[in-house]
Amino acid sequence: MSKATDYLQHVYSVIEKRDPNQPEFLEAIHDFFQTMTPVFEKHPEYIDENILERLTEPERVIQFRVPWLDDLGNSQVNRGFRVQFNSAIGPYKGGLRFHPSVNLSIVKFLGFEQIFKNALTGLPIGGGKGGSDFDPKGKSDNEIMRFCQSFMTELSKYIGLDTDVPAGDIGVGGREIGYLYGQYKRLRGSDRGVLTGKGLTYGGSLARTEATGFGLAYYTEEMLKANNSDFAGKKVVVSGAGNVAIYAIQKVTELGGKVITCSDSNGYIVDENGIDLDIVKQIKEVERGRISEYADRVSSGEYHEGSVWDAKLSYDIALPCATQNEISGEQAKLLVENGVKAVAEGANMPSDTEAIKEYQNAELLYGPAKAANAGGVAVSALEMSQNSMRLSWSFEEVDDRLKDIMKDIFAQSVKAADEYGVSGDYLSGANIAGFTKVADTMIIQGLV
Repeated sequence: MSKATDYLQHVYSVIEKRDPNQPEFLEAIHDFFQTMTPVFEKHPEYIDENILERLTEPERVIQFRVPWLDDLGNSQVNRGFRVQFNSAIGPYKGGLRFHPSVNLSIVKFLGFEQIFKNALTGLPIGGGKGGSDFDPKGKSDNEIMRFCQSFMTELSKYIGLDTDVPAGDIGVGGREIGYLYGQYKRLRGSDRGVLTGKGLTYGGSLARTEATGFGLAYYTEEMLKANNSDFAGKKVVVSGAGNVAIYAIQKVTELGGKVITCSDSNGYIVDENGIDLDIVKQIKEVERGRISEYADRVSSGEYHEGSVWDAKLSYDIALPCATQNEISGEQAKLLVENGVKAVAEGANMPSDTEAIKEYQNAELLYGPAKAANAGGVAVSALEMSQNSMRLSWSFEEVDDRLKDIMKDIFAQSVKAADEYGVSGDYLSGANIAGFTKVADTMIIQGLV
C-alpha cells in the first residue's frame, strides 16, 4: 500500500468514526477521496501538512432553534444550520436550503462540495452551506415571513460581507431572500452584499435567476465540443422543474437541443415535441402547481408517476437537476441502455456512487456537479462585486462573464486530469483542480 493510499484510508476512518450517522457527508467524502490518490502521490507535502484532515473538518458548525408562529397562532419550532466549512480563499459562500430533509449531514456534504465548486470559479470565495428542516410548501406568505425573520434573527450573528455570504437553494427563492434580507437590515443595518440572489430593486444581479441552469448548459456544451459534438439535434432529458431545470431547458433549446422531459417529486412529463417552457413556467413559477398539469394543457405531453430515470426512452444527454442521489446504479445502467452519451449534473450530487461507476464503465462523458452547476455561485460572487462597487451590470455582461467562467472551469478540469494522468476523467479533474488551489492556499496561510 502506498503512502498516499494509506493516508487517504486513515483520514476516512477518522471521519467515519467521528460522524458515523452522517451518510450524505460520508458519501461525499468517499467519492472525493476515490479521485485523490494521484495528488498525494505527487505532493507528499500535503500528507506532511495533514491537509486532508484539516480540510474535511468544518471550521465552524452552527445549529440553532427557530421558533415561529403559524397563522393559527400556534408556536412551531424548526432547526436551523450554518456550516462555515473553509475560508482559505475568501468569505464562506453557499446557499440556504429550506426542506424537511435538511439535517447536519446534508448541510455538511453540501458545504464540503461548495469549497471546491467555489474554488473552480476563480473568484475569492470559500465554502459554506446552511438551511433548515422548515418546509415552505403549503405555508402562507405570512408564515414564511415569520419563519424567515426568526431564522435570520439568529443567523445574523454569524454572517457578514467579509465573513459569510449566504444565498438561496432549494426552498429559498426570491421571496425568502427578501424576507431574510429585510430582517437582517432591521437588525444590523443596510448591507446589500450580505446575501445574494436578491431582487433587482435592492442589489440583485441580472442573470442570477438563470445562472445555474445557463451555466450547466454552457459547461455541457464545452464538454461536448471537446469531444467533437454539440447540442444540435440532440434529445435531452432533464429532471426537476425548479429554477435550475427551467433555465437549463431554456438554454439547451437555444443551443439546438430538444428537451423532452421535466419532473417534480410526484412524477414526470414526456413531450417528444419538446417541452413547452412557457407552460412549465406558468405552472411552477406563477401558479406553484404540479408538473402533472402540463399534460392537461399540452396535447403531446404525457404524465407518468415515479422517476424519469426509470423511463425507457431514447435520448442522448441527461441533465439531472432535481436533488441528491436521484440516480442509482440501476438507473444509470438504464441511461446507458437508453443511448445516453453524456451526463452533466445541475443538482448537487444527483448521482450516487454506483451510478458514477456505471458512467465511467460505459465511458460516458460525465460533468460532475461541483463543476457543471457552479454557475449559480459564480454569478452570486459577481453580485457581491456589483454590490461592492455600487454598480449594476447588464444581463449580457453578466451572461458573458458566466460563459467565460464555465469555459474556464471545464478547461481547468481537463488540464488537471491531463497533469495527473487521468485524461478524460472530468470528475477527477474538477476535484483535483479545486483541491490543489485550496490546499496550496492553506499551506501558505499556516496552521489556522
